[in-house]
Amino acid sequence: MGTDMDKYLEKAEVLIEALPYIQRFNRRIIVVKYGGSAMVDETLKKRVIQDVTLLKLVGFKPIIVHGGGKEISRWVGKVGMEPHFINGLRVTDEDTMEIAEMVLNKVNKSLVQMVQELGVKAVGISGKDGGLLTVEKKYSDGQDIGFVGEITDVNPKVLYDLLEKDFLPIVCPIGLDKEFNTYNINADDAACAIAKAVNAEKLAFLTDIEGVYKDPEDKSTLISELTIDDAHALIDEGFIGGGMLPKLNNCIDAIDNGVSRVHIMDGRIPHCLLLEIFTNRGIGTAILSEGEGRYYDDNE
Repeated sequence: MGTDMDKYLEKAEVLIEALPYIQRFNRRIIVVKYGGSAMVDETLKKRVIQDVTLLKLVGFKPIIVHGGGKEISRWVGKVGMEPHFINGLRVTDEDTMEIAEMVLNKVNKSLVQMVQELGVKAVGISGKDGGLLTVEKKYSDGQDIGFVGEITDVNPKVLYDLLEKDFLPIVCPIGLDKEFNTYNINADDAACAIAKAVNAEKLAFLTDIEGVYKDPEDKSTLISELTIDDAHALIDEGFIGGGMLPKLNNCIDAIDNGVSRVHIMDGRIPHCLLLEIFTNRGIGTAILSEGEGRYYDDNE
């Protein structure tokens, strides 16, 4: 009986530990950028959606922004098209754009379906809806990479309307330019731009890495919390490279534009979102705006 009671007490302690975070973020907007392996593995997918649904049910206002690169590649291969890359970026011609839009909308509605199954009302939209994302053509070192868009304007009205009516918005990263041509958008960029536009309290990136490392070769150098100054110093000192550099720059940009906290976490860890947001010892890297109190007590 003793061990059973201990289990119950442990559950109660976990819930109490979450209480200050629930109070603090009640009615606040949190943008979750959903990508990587957590989108491919069905079990992980279910857990991520459970996490976001729970955030909604305890009073947060989550918005999901998702990618779909792996799925797009799969379908481009299925129809027998050869992918072309310039500087590591996929060239999105008209045919590829058509497939990308179909695939992203398919992914979008499957996420809506999963949220609905858990009893929360979700609405899937793309950046085209309500003029949410306006873009211009993006070039890679002056080279034309096709229908890849750089966001120039975000009109968050459609998101506010959905949140106000208690829906969970799920956004796929496709936008229109001023001539109403369709463009694919990097999902990290879309999440960042949306978080800035709605003045989100938090922006969470689900990735395939544990967080930001001082030394990527040494797993013990994971950094739990960074201020903006710390992040700039890491970049200037050359510690950050590869795919983390644009991600970290996005985080800095979001915080410079009013987002209080940005979290980078490993979407392969079950329920990573809840662990990072609701516990005293987070599992990823939190990047803080100046003046934001630190969460973690080093004496714990």
